[in-house]
Amino acid sequence: MSIVSVRQRGRDSTAGRGGASVLNDASPPPLPTRRPLDLRAAVLVLGLCVIWGLQPVVMKSIATDITAAMQLAIRFSGASLFFGIWLLTREGLKTFGDGTLPSGMLLGLMFTLEFLLLAEALNHTTASHAIVFLYSAPIFTALGLQFLPEERMRRLQWAGIAVAFLGIIIAFLGHSGRTVTELVRGDLFALLAGVAWGLSNVVLRRGRVGNGSTAKTVFYQVSVAAILMLSFCAISGQLGVVASPRVVLALVYHTVGVAITSYLVWFWLLRRYLTSRLMLLSLLTPLFGVVFGALLLGDPINLRFGVGSVLVIGGILAVNARQLLQRGS
Repeated sequence: MSIVSVRQRGRDSTAGRGGASVLNDASPPPLPTRRPLDLRAAVLVLGLCVIWGLQPVVMKSIATDITAAMQLAIRFSGASLFFGIWLLTREGLKTFGDGTLPSGMLLGLMFTLEFLLLAEALNHTTASHAIVFLYSAPIFTALGLQFLPEERMRRLQWAGIAVAFLGIIIAFLGHSGRTVTELVRGDLFALLAGVAWGLSNVVLRRGRVGNGSTAKTVFYQVSVAAILMLSFCAISGQLGVVASPRVVLALVYHTVGVAITSYLVWFWLLRRYLTSRLMLLSLLTPLFGVVFGALLLGDPINLRFGVGSVLVIGGILAVNARQLLQRGS
């Protein structure tokens, strides 16, 4: 999820090869170099972490009335309708004539794959295991963006990633009553979901879709996800919904709060700040998830969670230490 290099990265890589790939569309217009995180970006990301951390708690609270997959399908359907109307109103029928469609469709497929894998993971492993491996995404994003000079990390920053991820493992991994085989299978699905999320950031960073408007970028993701998730629910027999005020309220939160508001803010940030730094700060999301789980579902918080939280915060500070020192000098 990102921007195009000022050096017009597509020209050198595609010259003499008879064309451009989806991730290297021909001669996209250069965009401004992304900035390190500032106070505004940090506050916005923390707000997103709160919204996203509440997601699994809300989904779990109504799971007996509507499956997680169907919740996602309705969320993305509502969001795609909103952004579709927005784009047609502002740009008309020419909205997809700017060359962003190929990489936009690829972005949507990666986005859908992430949520399909996560839904499958939750059928086999615990929520804590799933969220740990899902939030391995920053590692895959950082690996995929190392060819861009402004995104490269130094040794201290890589150490920060390792410490932060270790903190998440300490905070969330615990024992469960499931068999080892089933647990490992679910963990693998969750890890692959993290890979899909991380690589979708690379698609946005390298593809022409990174030059499109924020609304268009979100539309590609939620529209493809809506179609594929609804198809998945229909095939797997998960279309049933037991309507109630609680379910309606939860679906409004999913659609308006998560799929519209939070996605708009997230993609706005991705166009202005360094992707790898934003992704690492998003590692706070599962910490908020556990807090909400304790407050709303009675899940316990123990010493392991406290130690893990300190490691996560320390890792985030290590990644951004150079910028913080420069600002303080």
